[in-house]
Amino acid sequence: MNDIDAWVWWLVGAAALGIPLVVTAMPEFGMFAVGAVAAAAVAALGPGVVAQVITFLVVSVALIAVVRPIANRHSRQRPRFASGIEALKGKQAVVLERVDGSGGRVKLAGEIWSARALDADRAYEAGQEVDVVDIEGATAIVI
Repeated sequence: MNDIDAWVWWLVGAAALGIPLVVTAMPEFGMFAVGAVAAAAVAALGPGVVAQVITFLVVSVALIAVVRPIANRHSRQRPRFASGIEALKGKQAVVLERVDGSGGRVKLAGEIWSARALDADRAYEAGQEVDVVDIEGATAIVI
């Protein structure tokens, strides 16, 4: 195997590592593929197989050591953009019909919702502004 063949084989290896990356969505395969591309670049410059393998290992391990912790940290973060019911929590609503522990109606985000007071002893009269603390089914829980 001459030097020209070596870089081609490294690129074939990088492409082969890209297949399980796409199929399994495991980013480690992508990092190994980048290591193989780096080894192909070294092979194109002419050094022997030992330098190519060392390049592959160093680049792959460095990427895993640096990128993986960053990816894990990002995967554990909650999305900053709330949507659906989560976006309604904390919003203000206007009472349309008296709201107490047994029910009522509010206007929330331009829509009319059934509502219930969080504190069953508390009542809110029409026209008052209330805060939505939770959504249970199609009922806004307000304070």
